[in-house]
Amino acid sequence: MFSGIVEEVGRVESYDGRRLIISGNRALTGLNVSDSILVSGACLTVVMKNDASFTVETVPETVNRTCLDEIKAGDGVNLERSLSYGDRVGGHLVQGHVDCTGRITAMTPDGNSTLVSVDAPANIMRYVVEKGFVALDGISLTIVDRCDTGFSVAIVPYTKDNTTLRSRQPGDRVNLEADITAKYLEQLAAGYLETGTQKDA
Repeated sequence: MFSGIVEEVGRVESYDGRRLIISGNRALTGLNVSDSILVSGACLTVVMKNDASFTVETVPETVNRTCLDEIKAGDGVNLERSLSYGDRVGGHLVQGHVDCTGRITAMTPDGNSTLVSVDAPANIMRYVVEKGFVALDGISLTIVDRCDTGFSVAIVPYTKDNTTLRSRQPGDRVNLEADITAKYLEQLAAGYLETGTQKDA
């Protein structure tokens, strides 16, 4: 489990479609083989590590759900180590289970912030509510506004400067994860309604 607070932007050293090698500094502290780490929103398992980099493996499900298939050597990726019990949760509870990808349609200056607009498919928009949470490339963000086909989030200068959003442009794909609470509520409500209907019949 993660909080969506990016610790640093790591650098992709190599990726062959299966093994991904990433260099970093802060995120490597205390990181061990078999640990989980959030890589631009995707929870991956460390399979190798040295003082300067670590290696994770991706499987077809991960590649199909994310935009990791687009990364190449030299690219930046958002990194966050998994939470420990008792840690502060500065963002929201992020699983690292990417639902789908969206596409940035605009990045508009708004005072001292940047308003980022994202087109997203219906399977995630059903869980998106104004002032709710969404994880965008592993970054915990608050939704400013929504419509049927997308949403917008406001990025403060610190977040823009210290995440991969500093290099993002309109047209770029991003990994999206909806708040898990909404998914559980939907399933529980569906089961309750189904049971109630059967009783009424």
